[in-house]
Amino acid sequence: METLEKTPMSQVTEIQITYKPVIKPSQRPKIDCSKDVYELLSNNWDLNKIEFVEQFKIILLNRANRVLGILDISTGGLSGTVADPKVIFGAALKAAASSIILAHNHPSGNLKPSHADIALTQKIAAAGTFLDITVLEHIILTSEGYLSFADEGLM
Repeated sequence: METLEKTPMSQVTEIQITYKPVIKPSQRPKIDCSKDVYELLSNNWDLNKIEFVEQFKIILLNRANRVLGILDISTGGLSGTVADPKVIFGAALKAAASSIILAHNHPSGNLKPSHADIALTQKIAAAGTFLDITVLEHIILTSEGYLSFADEGLM
């Protein structure tokens, strides 16, 4: 009996997708407004870094706007960080999220969104439409408050 020789074309990595929720759907926080998002983020943000470095996170939601989880996407420097749409939507797809909320902090304390913040939000929201994952909100967080893109008509 002949054995097959391993060639580079037969040596590939197996990909597995798993999702293991540990909290019952009825016990997950529900998001109804921007204040709910702010409170959730405030309780789950490293306050030792909020005025030090810029961080970008996403909140993953099911169809009932219940929180599946919060994911740290990136940590940057004082004036910016990278939010890669491939990482964002890879996580959203893996968690079977129906919608997402974008969030990042401004270490300066300035709540005004930059042109780059607005452009990134539009880019991610447009990408979400192709995947049927709605971008509901983008929150800019500081140690003293927040700005909601949805409340300000920027979504």
